[in-house]
Amino acid sequence: MIIVAFTNKTSKILPKLLCRKYKHVAPVLVDKKSMTLIQFVHRKRVVKIKLTWRDIQILKQHGWNFLYLNASTTRQINQSAWTCVQMVKNLLGITNINIQTPYALYKYLSQ
Repeated sequence: MIIVAFTNKTSKILPKLLCRKYKHVAPVLVDKKSMTLIQFVHRKRVVKIKLTWRDIQILKQHGWNFLYLNASTTRQINQSAWTCVQMVKNLLGITNINIQTPYALYKYLSQ
């Protein structure tokens, strides 16, 4: 199972200017025993953060939205992606070039 997390909070300037509703997206990889949030920092740098279900509830209280997907992936995390959206698209195997912002990805996945 993969959880895709969306938030409207960011410290970066370009997403603040270009993105509408959501400014950042991060995948949460769920295994049988653990959950790992893959945080995109910048190109060639991602941070893996261990989470629990309690952490997910705390993030929801702070404005994060989550989409729960019944998909499994064998793909590797693309650390050479330029944006967080490209990293998530590559992880999920989405090749649609019209998806460039987190809100566009949210609309595509929520269908």
